[in-house]
Amino acid sequence: MADIVPIQLSLTEGDFITLWAPRWREDGEEWEAFLGDEDNLFAFPEVTQLAAFVRTAAEHDLIDHPSWSVVPQLGVEELIPDDTRSYDIIGVPEVVAEDPDTWTIGELAEITDMLRSIADVCELDAVHEVLRAAPAFELLHQGTLPFAGREGGRLWAQLVDVVASRWDEVVDALDALVRTPEVDAAALAAAEKELAAQQVEVAADADPVTAADDTVVDEEGPAPDEEQGPTFWEEVGIDPIRIITESADYLSLRCYIDDKAVFLGSDGKIDVFPSARAMIRWIADEADDTHALNAASTWPEIVEKATAGDLEVIVEEMNTYSLVGLASDIAAGTLDIDATQLELACELLTDVGDWVGDDTAREALRESEPLGWLVSFLVKPDPTRLAPSPPFTAEARRFRELTDDLLARLRPH
Repeated sequence: MADIVPIQLSLTEGDFITLWAPRWREDGEEWEAFLGDEDNLFAFPEVTQLAAFVRTAAEHDLIDHPSWSVVPQLGVEELIPDDTRSYDIIGVPEVVAEDPDTWTIGELAEITDMLRSIADVCELDAVHEVLRAAPAFELLHQGTLPFAGREGGRLWAQLVDVVASRWDEVVDALDALVRTPEVDAAALAAAEKELAAQQVEVAADADPVTAADDTVVDEEGPAPDEEQGPTFWEEVGIDPIRIITESADYLSLRCYIDDKAVFLGSDGKIDVFPSARAMIRWIADEADDTHALNAASTWPEIVEKATAGDLEVIVEEMNTYSLVGLASDIAAGTLDIDATQLELACELLTDVGDWVGDDTAREALRESEPLGWLVSFLVKPDPTRLAPSPPFTAEARRFRELTDDLLARLRPH
């Protein structure tokens, strides 16, 4: 699928996945396109929704692309964007707050290129106006050289000022452009099942290293007569956690202070990372004193190990939370639900709710509520209990709402 690629756009409402057809020539003319129609760019919060759409939709702007016939045949995992195809548009003010080094300028250049493509295809004059307001946007592909010395500092400062004063115009234009179309329910359920099966297969084939490229999970314990002291993580009382969504596999940290969950994050957002290496690098180089885990007295020990390059991230099975396919399993009925997976997901939902002071998840999971009654029936089996009666459409919808709220609180790095 070299001619049509999945990309991720980070906007006000969260991360969205869509398809982009880079420039191609046909009948002597040059073209470029995105998945959408004349008025909107179609993008989806979950890769399974994108898969369901491309497998069933009959009308959109990519339907006549020379390679389109390949796309509906792709597996769900093939529609997950590569890390190099993720564009954090809403995060640009944080990017330009850094020094103009190779990494900052490279990331900003990639985001700017994608914005220009979207603006060209979708006729977003407001985006072009903002990018023309600072000459430095045109110089990003030259690397750090244009931003050296006094004149370079002036160019960079002008770009930072434009971002500070006008970047909302760019984000607003994209927010107004993006729309998530309805997708076929049966196709969505099939895509969720497919992705869940693929995740299980990956986990089964993995060594101690899982989808997070260098995250060690569930190594074999010692022999029965071999004594083993507490691990580093047990000593500091902070746990690495893994959150598996429909479109990504993230790592973060959590501890409990006075029996209340506290996550690595701030302002109601959980900082999450695609790999152990990325998280360790962030802890060593970028973590400041504003995130919630600074409240843990042992946090400096983690920073010290990360800085020294000695931190090893080990995720226990009980701290692995997979949200994949649960909503569709609930809709299908009680026989299709993995009770352990569901119980862990509910633990994560309530922990996050407690951390941010939001009782929505805890209230929805009370036994007096339909979803809570269904969850309780599954995770606390009792043969004398009356089984919940289908259909479970409302329960599935409520669970999806809770997980959507959770996903909106993840802040990928």
